Amino acid sequence: MNGQLSEGAALLLVVLLGFLPTEVWRSLAVVAGRRVSDGSPLFHWVKAVATALLAAVVARLLFNPAGALAAVPLALRLGAVAAGVCGFTLLRRSVFAGVLVGEVVLIGGAWLLTG
Repeated sequence: MNGQLSEGAALLLVVLLGFLPTEVWRSLAVVAGRRVSDGSPLFHWVKAVATALLAAVVARLLFNPAGALAAVPLALRLGAVAAGVCGFTLLRRSVFAGVLVGEVVLIGGAWLLTG
């Protein structure tokens, strides 16, 4: 063998080192979350932290993208987010609709710019 992992070994490595440790913490969170009431201060704190993390990920994708997204102009990325928020709001607060509208704007705009 020349030092490279086979495809099966690489997949097993991803499952063992990536998926399983995450699933353990998710399962523990589900068990612990059953004991937290909806109006408790702990629930509000967890919700605030989750919202802040999501906002940070979106901000990073918008203002410091990597890969193919870095080639898309900032104005188009911001426009796609705005369109997604509008789609979410106008289509009965559907997350799926908001994501779909944002993706259509982003992909369509990138296609128009390159074609």
